[in-house]
Amino acid sequence: MGTKKDEQRLKLAVGADAGGQRLDVWLHSQLPDRSRVFLQKLIRDGHVTVSSLRSQISNPKPNRPVLPGETIEVVIPPPTPCEVEPEAIPLDVLHEDADLIVVNKPPGLVVHPAAGHRAHTLVNALLHHCRGQLSGIGGVERPGIVHRLDGDTSGCLVAAKRDRAHRDLQAQFKARTVTKHYLALVWGVPRRSSGFIEGAIGRSASDRKKMRVVSHGGREALTEFEVVKVYGEVALLRCTLHTGRTHQIRVHLAAMGHPIVGDKVYGGARKHPLAKHACRQMLHAQMLAFDHPRTKKRLEFTAPLPQDMAALVRLLEAGGKNL
Repeated sequence: MGTKKDEQRLKLAVGADAGGQRLDVWLHSQLPDRSRVFLQKLIRDGHVTVSSLRSQISNPKPNRPVLPGETIEVVIPPPTPCEVEPEAIPLDVLHEDADLIVVNKPPGLVVHPAAGHRAHTLVNALLHHCRGQLSGIGGVERPGIVHRLDGDTSGCLVAAKRDRAHRDLQAQFKARTVTKHYLALVWGVPRRSSGFIEGAIGRSASDRKKMRVVSHGGREALTEFEVVKVYGEVALLRCTLHTGRTHQIRVHLAAMGHPIVGDKVYGGARKHPLAKHACRQMLHAQMLAFDHPRTKKRLEFTAPLPQDMAALVRLLEAGGKNL
């Protein structure tokens, strides 16, 4: 158990060019090793104080704008005992060394514990497989987690075993030097055989669990797509992420009028014979490439289609005779 002497205290000055940014966003820019969710929790739990010459605010809200000249005091409590238990969940390991591990995540496996998913996650599996040797930067609930895939999205995912590797991989994702290709089955056929989808993504005002393309606010997002094959009313697309926003591919394709087959959240559920064969969104992280944090060698990994998506493709290639 950590003690008060183990807590970390920081004083950060807001510069002239940072005025107007949300407090949680600004803190994340100053402390990139900490997730924005972690920093938001610190703020809500009263561990962040905003001071100026005239006032001191000990319970600011995460969305409060910071002002030039203010001092932000942050207290990071010592870590609590890890409540995430290792579980012997089988993993499809594509690569593993002393610094990191790359897995082919199956559909239906949530990446890390959260409300409603306290166990049976990828983190539980990684803790067992790696014998607890995972980076601690993500906190006790997200050890080793550098990036995420939606629970029902399958494919390539890298996790860090060492803090140094975690920081390096985070920097690569931030610099957009990581290559990420996805395969998606969508309803309808895009008019263009390839192109880009641009549109800032923000949270839906009517449903906080959903994201949407917004005209004001939100975060810039860019998805590249290419039509790989057409099967009548369905097309197989290869999508490349140039940014990494929550639900980005699902939101962008739905906004383009071609939601992912089986995506009940963003309009991919249809009254069509094919629908009964798609119990989740047909989205797969096919390829992941990055520079190894220690050796700097470029690594590239590919993951075969999971059984359900491969079976659906076979049905489509057979002309849908068995739908």
